[in-house]
Amino acid sequence: MVYGVILAGGIGSRMGNVDRPKQFLHIGKKPIIVHTVEKFVINDQLQKVIVLCPAKWVSYTKDLLKKYLPERSDVEVIEGGSVRNETIMNAIRYIEKTDGLDDDTIVITHDAVRPFVTHRIIEENIELAKTGVATDTVIPSTDTLVESDDGKVAANIPNRARFYQGQTPQSFRAKKFAELYESMSKEEKATLTDAAKVFVAKGEEVRLVPGETFNIKVTYPYDLQLAETLLGGNK
Repeated sequence: MVYGVILAGGIGSRMGNVDRPKQFLHIGKKPIIVHTVEKFVINDQLQKVIVLCPAKWVSYTKDLLKKYLPERSDVEVIEGGSVRNETIMNAIRYIEKTDGLDDDTIVITHDAVRPFVTHRIIEENIELAKTGVATDTVIPSTDTLVESDDGKVAANIPNRARFYQGQTPQSFRAKKFAELYESMSKEEKATLTDAAKVFVAKGEEVRLVPGETFNIKVTYPYDLQLAETLLGGNK
């Protein structure tokens, strides 16, 4: 079975003086998180879509999704973890408890604040994950990358042709992720920035899915303005 896992754990601190986490801000006529969930619920390969958010926002999120997606019984809202990968583990534990896990159970993990993910990206993630490899959605790096050890002096300027910018979804077999993550030391976990790094750190293959430049993550006020433009402002 295949599950969509929407990660809505952010508090929006970089968005500025807002009264709620960024995933609940509106673009067009709906909250960002609703736009994102809609992209997943229309995919008939998904058994269920699980939305994970901070504990104090669970009831709010349930009410919000019930308001905008009243006919969808395949969307669940549960509490996330303290960090990204712990949130994914909460989703996996939920799946294990409610439906059971087997070696073929796949999770398609996605940022709640990337509302412009396409059907093509989701489909390619699913199809690759079904082959047993983990996936990472990326776009080529268009800017020159500068490496610095202290933030003041350039230590290296690598060939940007070899580098990509990470997006989401990131997809993989749930049991495999849980096994790898739980085998990591506290020090190893402290180096993690996303789910794909769990597989890379353990020497597992991660295949790249081409993303889209417009598959933006709404993080700063400018992103919110850009999202309005991409949406057309009226949906």
